[in-house]
Amino acid sequence: MHKLRHICFALLSLSFAASTHADETRYISDDLTTYIHSGPGNQFRIVGTLNSGEQVALLGVNDSTNYGQIRDGKGRTAWIPLDQLSDQPSLRVKVPSLEQQVQTLTQKLATIDADWNRRTADMQKKVAENDSTLQGLRNENQGLKDQLTVARKKADADAVQLDDKQRAIIMQWFLYGGGVAGVGLILGLLLPHIIPRRKRDNRWMN
Repeated sequence: MHKLRHICFALLSLSFAASTHADETRYISDDLTTYIHSGPGNQFRIVGTLNSGEQVALLGVNDSTNYGQIRDGKGRTAWIPLDQLSDQPSLRVKVPSLEQQVQTLTQKLATIDADWNRRTADMQKKVAENDSTLQGLRNENQGLKDQLTVARKKADADAVQLDDKQRAIIMQWFLYGGGVAGVGLILGLLLPHIIPRRKRDNRWMN
């Protein structure tokens, strides 16, 4: 009877300790497959096993035995040493998440690489177009320079021809003026001899 009272008191204490903790998510450590017990100690009956990485809910803690009361994914309630629980997701949970992140990052990198290649191609195309436009402007500028050189040579030739024509006209006027002066001089010399002779001839006839 006395022993039964102690057992009831211990169960009440355990129940009280378990009720003071809210449910918390924990994970079975990655490096083991652990046994779960019906009570907070290895002296209690084993009621099953949990594989490493499984997620469980921590219902309470027995500080005296350092055991925690858990509920697994199958709905079983049992006890397990606290050192076999972790508050971080196990590799069993992390690996698929990490693989998904790697896949997502790989896709982003592929997209970035494709976008970078597209932008590079666009820039190269624009540079080539600008080079072509620049070369066209250079060719046009050189053509204008050539036309200007030809025009200047033609203008110089026209100026030379104009000078020759002006000299020819001046020479023609000079010759014409000299001719007129010469004719006038001759007439001036001849007329005095011609006119008086006629007058004398007329006077004898009268």
